[in-house]
Amino acid sequence: MSTWIFLRGLTRESRHWGDFPAVFRGEIADAEVVAPDLPGNGRLNHLRSPASVEAMADYCRADLLARGVRPPYYLLAMSLGAMVAVAWAQRHPQEVRGCVLINTSLRPFSRLHERLRPRNYPALLKLAVLGGSDAEAAERSILRLTSRCRGDGAAILAAWIAWRREHPVSRANALRQLLAAARYRAPAQRPAVPLLVLAGAKDALVDPRCSQRLAQRWQAEFAAHPDAGHDLPLDAGAWVARQVRRWLPAL
Repeated sequence: MSTWIFLRGLTRESRHWGDFPAVFRGEIADAEVVAPDLPGNGRLNHLRSPASVEAMADYCRADLLARGVRPPYYLLAMSLGAMVAVAWAQRHPQEVRGCVLINTSLRPFSRLHERLRPRNYPALLKLAVLGGSDAEAAERSILRLTSRCRGDGAAILAAWIAWRREHPVSRANALRQLLAAARYRAPAQRPAVPLLVLAGAKDALVDPRCSQRLAQRWQAEFAAHPDAGHDLPLDAGAWVARQVRRWLPAL
């Protein structure tokens, strides 16, 4: 049995993984998947989001231990969640068997305009102003920014709207998460754990070269899906699971 901790990104919750955990278990037969929420998101939306990535990692570690989920873990994480995974692996490598980092961007390896594409600044500013006041408009904008999915987009959007209304993320918590991501600076040397870096070549939110450059600097295995966007597990979940399955035997 291998324990996999799935970590989502900015203001997202565990339900945003959709059917990916089931797809993943179909490829990784012995995987036990645990998908905690970051403080301030999902079932933890009543909590204050930490203003640092390291504090987010500390919360996740303590929460898992309190629930009886013991290390070592594999960490599969995207965007802000991938920053949390890096901080975790850097500070507690004995707890981490490996990390799969999806569509992330880290200082000092990427520049600001690569980490967040400038053409999206107006939409992101509007999202910050909207907060939880217009769930449909907010989630429609997020789906447009993060996914190239053209199949069951209407069903996905309806689910996202319902989740936002059930567990709204406060404007203050969203800003603290954004601040934590902006302030986080990755180590120059890679964490002492195996790494796989994945990206969507059509990511409209974060330049996929951020992931490619990170993999080059840290000499990690890298793969990019030619048609997927920022939410790679949504757009190409089966592809992600296959990449992980191919990577595991090499560890």
